[in-house]
Amino acid sequence: MPELDSSSMTNPGSKRSNNEDCFLSLPAQDLWMVADGMGGHDAGEVASAIVRDTLAKYPDLPLSESIQRAHQAILDAAANGIGAEGMGSTIVALKHHGENFEIAWVGDSRAYQFTPELGLQALTTDHSYVQMLLESGAINSIDAESHPDKNIITQCLGSQEMETVRVDSLTRPWQPEQWLLLCSDGLTDELSHAEISAILQRYRTPDQATRELVKAALNAGGRDNITVQVIAAPSQPKPSMRAALAHWVPIFTHSRRLDAIIYTLALLVLFALLYWTIF
Repeated sequence: MPELDSSSMTNPGSKRSNNEDCFLSLPAQDLWMVADGMGGHDAGEVASAIVRDTLAKYPDLPLSESIQRAHQAILDAAANGIGAEGMGSTIVALKHHGENFEIAWVGDSRAYQFTPELGLQALTTDHSYVQMLLESGAINSIDAESHPDKNIITQCLGSQEMETVRVDSLTRPWQPEQWLLLCSDGLTDELSHAEISAILQRYRTPDQATRELVKAALNAGGRDNITVQVIAAPSQPKPSMRAALAHWVPIFTHSRRLDAIIYTLALLVLFALLYWTIF
């Protein structure tokens, strides 16, 4: 099976000297991931790197299982003096399964799907305080975009209060011309849904789209680390000439070959009559 066309990029942003985000891109293993670390300098980046390295170590495990292992790996690292106590990370990961894809996530890093026809659609739901308010009806979607507590998350990998984390996941079929976008909140805090959709609509390759999304987020302020991955759906094989022509053959019998012969003979008779009539 050919590898999927994809592009990944991370940037510390305009306001921070260190980058607590990281990504994993393993097209040969059909695996992509974005992690957003937290815990300050020399802690957040340690946590997100542990998540990346754990998933890279277990590319064949179900996403939910490898994510649980990453959670435990962060706890073990902190207990052994690596990084810092209380460090953690979000995660959003993609696994390609032939005709389907799987998304799994913890925290507020997000996944979206995009098609030229339908535009941008969210696939994930944040594990955040503002999302809880939204679901309870206490605020609306407009309030959520500018809420002062929008970056408070309700769970993350490495949380010492949780023996295991709740990994949300979904599996969907690939659609023609579909792109999947994985990103940290450094992108979605700077660009609106409509702005992201417009950029994806404008560019033809994952590489172009990834670069322009990061550039736009930096131009909008770049107040946080920014990580973006764009993964294109498997290319659809072009039908053969024979298959394309067979689509136009009417059904006369239970044999497509016999139908094609009858239809061809009918066309030849029609052309002969037309030729005889005209000339």
